[in-house]
Amino acid sequence: MDTATLANAADIDFSLLALFMRATFTVKLVMILLIAASFWSWGIIIQKHLTFRRARAQAAEFDTAFWSGEPLDELYARIGGSPSSGPERVFSAGMAEWQRSHRQDGALIPGTPQRIDRSMDVAIDREARGLNSGLTFLASVGSASPFIGLFGTVWGIKNAFEEIALAQSTNLAVVAPGIAEALLATGLGLLAAIPATIFYNKLSDDSDTIASGYEQFADEFGTLLSRNLDA
Repeated sequence: MDTATLANAADIDFSLLALFMRATFTVKLVMILLIAASFWSWGIIIQKHLTFRRARAQAAEFDTAFWSGEPLDELYARIGGSPSSGPERVFSAGMAEWQRSHRQDGALIPGTPQRIDRSMDVAIDREARGLNSGLTFLASVGSASPFIGLFGTVWGIKNAFEEIALAQSTNLAVVAPGIAEALLATGLGLLAAIPATIFYNKLSDDSDTIASGYEQFADEFGTLLSRNLDA
C-alpha cells in the first residue's frame, strides 16, 4: 500500500458522529431506530426497577399490618375504598366480596369461598399485568435489534461496494469509510439488544416473584376466611 493511500486513510474522520453523518439515509434511519429503542429500553428498565422496589416495600409493610392482630374489618376500613398497593388491592377485593356475601340476617350466601377466591384472582391478574407492562417491548428489542442492525450493515456494505465500483478503486480510503459505517449499525443493534435481553430476564423473574407473593397472600387469606366459616 503506497504512502499516499495511507495518508488519505489517516485523514478520514472515524468518530461515531462522523460515521453517522456519512451514512446513507436508510442506514441513518436504522441507527436512529436502534438508538431510540435503546433509550426507551433503559427508561423501562429504570422505571420497572423503581416500581418493583416499591412493590416489595409495600408488600412487606402490608404483611406486617395484616399479621399484627388487628381485626380484618378494621384493617379494611382503614384502607378504605382506595387501596394504594398491590397487596391492599387484593385484600380489598377479598374483603369486599366477603362483606357482600352476608345476608341481612348475618348468614352467608352459598358459594362465598369460591367467589372470594375468584375476586382475589382477578385482582392478582390485574396486578400481574401491571407488573409485566413494558416487558414485552424489552423482549422485542432483545430479539429484533441484532437483525435490524444487521440489515443496516448489509445495506451499508452494499453502498460501499457501489462506491468502490464507481471509483474503480479498492484502496483503503475508498473502502474503509463505507465498511465502518455499516459495522456501526451492527454495533448499535447489539448495544440495544444485550441490556434489553439481560434485564428482560431479570425483570420477568422479579415480576413473577412479586405476583407469586400476592398469590401466596391470597391463599393465606382464603384459608383464614375458611376457618371463620367453619367456626
